[in-house]
Amino acid sequence: MPATYRDRPYSQFNFRVILGQDGPGPDDFKAGFQEVGGLGMEVHVAEYRPGNYKENSPMKVMGTNKINDVTLKRGVIGDLATLYNWIDAVRNGDQTQLRTVRIQLMDEERLNPVQEWVLTNARPIKYTGPALTGKGTDVAIEELVLASERIDLQ
Repeated sequence: MPATYRDRPYSQFNFRVILGQDGPGPDDFKAGFQEVGGLGMEVHVAEYRPGNYKENSPMKVMGTNKINDVTLKRGVIGDLATLYNWIDAVRNGDQTQLRTVRIQLMDEERLNPVQEWVLTNARPIKYTGPALTGKGTDVAIEELVLASERIDLQ
């Protein structure tokens, strides 16, 4: 990935999600996601002031960090192999289903990733099917929420 500075930010609509363990597999790009939300982390800070501290304000002490849950949305395409089988395995208690999920922001030519978020030990924790109505013309959208143990920016 290029580590060059540029004056103009990248567009948010050129991205891809890789759900595989060891890089892109044959099923990873079968259906692209429409939206990715919730990328982030938070470090908890505790306040502590010993009685003999010279300052009248407490110290800030580093605590644990928390990784946000990431929400993926895509149109329903009837492909059970990519998402449903993974959700089903996790629901049934298969502890080997933790994956490394990569979310890549692509350049304008959609050839090279310019930034990548890596979710370590990700697993699906929530699935929401589409809202169906006989009067609508919108695309049926399904939503998948992932929990991970770590997020790294590369």
